[in-house]
Amino acid sequence: MKIYTKTGDDGTTGLFGGPRVTKDHIRIEAYGTVDELNSQLGVVRASISLNKGWSYSTAEQTSEGAPSAGASETPSTEEILTKWITRVQSELFDLGADLATPSDAKVRIARFPEAAILRLEEEIDAFDEEVEPLKSFILPGGHELAAHLHLARSMCRRAERRVISLAEKEPINSFCTIYLNRLSDALFTAARWVNHQYRVPEPKWKATESN
Repeated sequence: MKIYTKTGDDGTTGLFGGPRVTKDHIRIEAYGTVDELNSQLGVVRASISLNKGWSYSTAEQTSEGAPSAGASETPSTEEILTKWITRVQSELFDLGADLATPSDAKVRIARFPEAAILRLEEEIDAFDEEVEPLKSFILPGGHELAAHLHLARSMCRRAERRVISLAEKEPINSFCTIYLNRLSDALFTAARWVNHQYRVPEPKWKATESN
């Protein structure tokens, strides 16, 4: 099967089980921004092995997440982060498929589940337990991986805004919006956790002095 089909040369694309719409349609913009976020998370995963000399196996890439607290061996920071991001990437793919399928589509798909949101909330709490309480605003940065996660967080916020714009015009699965809201919090907390794990100070915000 060829990658290019030429069917979109007129500036339109087909929704899954739905009509063809222009490529700047709000629905395309919504799941396209989710795809952009997913790509940024791929950058985070690549940076783990490329810049830190750490490699991961296929089995580790497809794991459901970090081992439980009762595991016999303590996983490394890189293992925990890679497994978590890999699962989130898969969830974002599922979320994008949901957004790409109108509610009145002729096909039936498994809609994005609430369970993914509940699991994120548990993981936010787990990350947050290991870092110092926030006492001031922080700037994106610190460790390189943390900086990449902060960029993903801001992209996640943009994806959330695009999905909200879509929801104002067409019915969608509300769990998609809620998940993106939780994911931005999770990425923020994960960035803080990474700085904590590598003992890199978080850049603190200081108000600029007026002239």
